[in-house]
Amino acid sequence: MKTRIPLQWTPHLAYIVGLITTDGSLSKDKRHIDFTSSDLQLLKTFKKCLLLENKICKKYGSYAVNKKSYHIQFGNVKFYNWLLKLGLMPDKTHRLGKMKIPRVYFRDFLRGHLDGDGSIVTYTDRYMSYKGKRYEYKRIYLTFYSSSLKHIKWIQGELKILFNIKGSLLGWKQKNSNMILWKLRFAKNDSLSTLAWIYYSPELPCLIRKRKIAERFLKNLNFE
Repeated sequence: MKTRIPLQWTPHLAYIVGLITTDGSLSKDKRHIDFTSSDLQLLKTFKKCLLLENKICKKYGSYAVNKKSYHIQFGNVKFYNWLLKLGLMPDKTHRLGKMKIPRVYFRDFLRGHLDGDGSIVTYTDRYMSYKGKRYEYKRIYLTFYSSSLKHIKWIQGELKILFNIKGSLLGWKQKNSNMILWKLRFAKNDSLSTLAWIYYSPELPCLIRKRKIAERFLKNLNFE
């Protein structure tokens, strides 16, 4: 199925690049691109942004051992080669490094990165003070993940330049593997400022369930 994709930068295209960077893959045939996710809504958004006619199919294999997942695959040599120039490649998981994303579109790329392989964790701390008063604090942590240290450090560097925030970078070995998964986490105000920045308009393509979490906390900025 022939697919035409304009290669001029837009917020939608930058978002798609973020999704492909995390949960997408480039085939070794130098033509096909695959995107896989357990969120069907994200697949539909991916398809809509690229105006694809290809079908969304159920995914079978190791990705879907404990949960349902879906994928869409399409062929486009020009788009494939364009992604290569940005810094993507087949078997990118541990090889990914810096990417050529225009800074004006970095927040859209980052939103795609978050939707593909990031998390927004929230919880409430409740405890008693020494005077017997009960205190309650809402916490929020924004986290980006990557199996490539060079790539996650690049994201950390870009956010340092744009926001003067650094976050904490941690790595741990994955189960039954010697590979390290890297986690870049931001807390409190750094999370809120970054989320407000990437969700700058109500019409943006995004994973709705994550945006709802962010919006619920952005409405009340009384974080400790």
